[in-house]
Amino acid sequence: MLALARFIIIPFYFILLNIALITYSAFRPFHRDGVKVAGQWYSSMARLVGLKIVIQNSEVIAPEQSYICIANHQSTYDLITTASCAFSGLTTIGKKSLKWIPFFGQLYWLTGNIMIDRKNSGSAQATLKRTAHIIQKTNKSVLFFPEGTRSNGRGLLPFKTGAFRIAQATKKPIMMVCASDNINKIKWNRWNNGIVIIRYYEPEPFDESNDIKALALSYHAKMAERLATLNADVASLEQSNKDNA
Repeated sequence: MLALARFIIIPFYFILLNIALITYSAFRPFHRDGVKVAGQWYSSMARLVGLKIVIQNSEVIAPEQSYICIANHQSTYDLITTASCAFSGLTTIGKKSLKWIPFFGQLYWLTGNIMIDRKNSGSAQATLKRTAHIIQKTNKSVLFFPEGTRSNGRGLLPFKTGAFRIAQATKKPIMMVCASDNINKIKWNRWNNGIVIIRYYEPEPFDESNDIKALALSYHAKMAERLATLNADVASLEQSNKDNA
């Protein structure tokens, strides 16, 4: 019964949420806080699926600074979990084809996200240059999923180099944002689906000593190590909650 109720309620809630956000964003299109507001509203769905989201280390974010943010990309549930990491001045970069998704695509555009055509390498290169220009001009941060696609339980996929090329062009610090596992964690027929930790890590200045590919490999190894630690922390928290129940 719980799964059936969620199957009915969550899509309905998602549609209403997007309509409300589109209406809200239409009155202040491309606003600096557009992605932050959308992220906060989307993360409200965590309660509907029985998740508790824990945000850690947000104090490393300096309001006057912009960053190249990199995060792991696991599943469609990232829309609920990783969305909660959005902060003032953050935007994202995504596929141009997203604009065709009803409701979500229009909202994605209105909140000022940057869209690229991955099938057109020339267009993608131009978009990377435009992204660097936007960061320099507006002092906005950009969140990348350097894996380029959802991992769907395959572990952390190899990193593409776009985020690191942007960091090289802008000389902005790189800030890692990691989300603990949500793959196979959410059961629609279970009230309590546990905890997901979202953690910001200390921003690091762009390392001029490494070439881009080596830098991507270095951050991949670092993120894999940090994700393992986060997942261990989640297991410990959930066990402690069971012991105290």
